[in-house]
This record gives sequence, structure tokens and C-alpha cells, in this order.
Amino acid sequence: MFSTLGYYICIPFAALVKLFYNLTNSYGVAIILFTVAIKLIMLPFQIKSKKSMIRMNRMSGKMQEIQKKYANNQAKMNEEMQKLYEEEGVSPMSGCLWSFIPLPILIALYSIIRQPITHFMMISKETALGLLDKAAAAGVDISALTMTSKDTVQFSAYGQIGLVKAITSQCPEIVEGVDGWINLNYNFLGMDLTVTPWEAVKNFTFTAAIIGLILIPILAGGFQLLMSIYTMKNQPQQGANGASMKSMMYMMPLMSVYIGFIMPAALGVYWIAQSVFSLIQEVIMTKFFNKKIEEEENARYEARQAERQKRMEEGRKQQAERKNQEERKQTLKEKQKAAQAAKATKAAKAGISTTEAGRVGNRPYARGRAYKADRYDEKE
Repeated sequence: MFSTLGYYICIPFAALVKLFYNLTNSYGVAIILFTVAIKLIMLPFQIKSKKSMIRMNRMSGKMQEIQKKYANNQAKMNEEMQKLYEEEGVSPMSGCLWSFIPLPILIALYSIIRQPITHFMMISKETALGLLDKAAAAGVDISALTMTSKDTVQFSAYGQIGLVKAITSQCPEIVEGVDGWINLNYNFLGMDLTVTPWEAVKNFTFTAAIIGLILIPILAGGFQLLMSIYTMKNQPQQGANGASMKSMMYMMPLMSVYIGFIMPAALGVYWIAQSVFSLIQEVIMTKFFNKKIEEEENARYEARQAERQKRMEEGRKQQAERKNQEERKQTLKEKQKAAQAAKATKAAKAGISTTEAGRVGNRPYARGRAYKADRYDEKE
């Protein structure tokens, strides 16, 4: 089941490698162009992941404050962290998924390199075994190309590579009429990309081809180390996590060197191209997104300041309006008090007015200077 699944996974990648090989007639160049194509296909996802990682890096100070503040309350710490992620628009898992994708691509490419007949040319296994019999009949020594498993003959680990090279150099006529067959040329810059660098070490001779084969895994590990150093520099980790990341920074390149020595050099070419293009991409995206995110943060800060200024202005206006209302109320009260005082004064004056002093009955001005109250009384 897994072998069948792996076969179908290889189909689109094999189609890409085959396209570039037919265009360039160079196996090494085809692998490099394949790497470029994969990087371009993955670019939108890697951009999203990189942007999220840069945001995570820039908010590391806030995260440390939360971790310190809620060190004894894990549930509250997680809650505050989630709030921070939502406020910043960051998903902590967004960069994890895409970091695993290069591995299945590497495995698929290894299958394409190791099994060129069935996984690159997409020729059936039965036809491939038939070609093995024809090659043996044509005088090709196939003892190193096969192995017996459960009484059946199968290709050895790199048997298909050996058969392709043997047919191409000794008996190309046996593949006439075989649909999909390609006479592969594995030579690249004077090196045979089907050879493992460790074989070059064991059979060392001071030639450019041998030295080049030995340098392939070293360069692959070196460029991966540069990539790790640059990534760690721009995404510093703290505490135990930082120590773990630092260990991985040296471990992974060393593993790349080891794997590069024991597998065909073609895989090492892919590894070098992958590391170089990843490093270039990392440098460009880091500078671009740091600048862009800084501009976004400045814009948000200016927007917050403008909003704060607006609220302050509104507050001052409201305060001035309240003051004016209080002044108007005070003025009205003063007017009312003045009116009441004037009324009281008028009333006081009215109490001693000429009208009242001269009133006799209903006649307000009945009294004069010569007024005598008994003027008209009857005299006895």
C-alpha cells in the first residue's frame, strides 16, 4: 500500500524533472530547475509562514511578560497567550506544517533518482524486469543489479540506475519501441551523479570529478548550517527552547553531510540548490517583512495616537461645553436672584409710597398738604 502511495506521489515530481531534463539534456541542471520550481510553488505558503514567524519574533517580549506574570497559573497563561495571538493576528502553528513539506519531496526525489525506470520514466515494473532479461541476453553482467527475494528476482537498491547506464552504453537497441524510455546522461560538470560520494572517498584519486563528488555533501551541509545560523540570528529563542534549537542547528547539517555521502550525488545537488535558494529567499523575505511589519506597526501606532488625540479633543470639547452650561446656569441663577432682589426692593419701596400715604378709603391721593382729618367733621 505504502509503495503504491509513494509511486503516485512521485508522478508530479517525476513529470517536472523529466520536463527540465528534456529541455536541458542535463540531469544536474534538471534537478536545479526542479528545485527552483518547487520553491516557486511553495512560495505563497512560505510567505505566510515567514510573516507569521516574524510577527511571533517581534512579540516575544510581550510573551515573556505573560509567562513571567502567570508563571504559577498555566491556564491563565494560555488564555492570555491566546488573546495576544488574536490581537496580533498570529497563529503559532502556521509555520509548523510547511516546515515538514521538504521531507516528502526529498523522499520522492530520492525514489526518482534511485528508480529511474519505474519512477522517472514511469515504465511498469514488469517491463523493467523484461529489460533486465534482455540486457542479460545481450551480455550485460546483471549480478550486481539484482537480488533474490522470496524466490523472485528484484532490482537491488541501485539496480535500475545500473541497468539504465548499461543499456545506454552497451545495448541501446533493446529499448527500441519501449514507450517512455529515456537514455539518461548522468554526467554533470564532469561528475557522475549516480555515484555516492563515499565511493569517491574509497576510490580516491586526485581528479576534479572525485574532488567535486566529495565536496557535494560538504557544501550541502555548509549551506544548511549558514541557513540555520541566519534563521537563529533573526529568530532568537530563549531558555531551554533556545538551547534545543541551537543543538538542532548543528545536528541537522551534520546529518545532511552524512546522508549526502551515502546517497547518489544527484540528491546532494538538490540539497545544495535547496539550501542556497532557501538562504536567498530567507534573506529577502526577512528584510522585506521586517520593514513591512514595522510600517504596519507604525501605522497602527499612529492610528492609536490619532484616536487618542481625537478622544482627548472630544473630552476637552465636552468639558468646555459643561463649563459653558454651568456658566449659563450660574448666570441664570444670578439673573433670577437679581430679579428677586429687585422685586423685593420694589415691594419695600411700595410700602412707604405716596400712594399709600395719601390714601383715604378708595381715594389714593385724597390727602394733601392742607389735609386735616377733621376738616369736615360737624362742629358742635
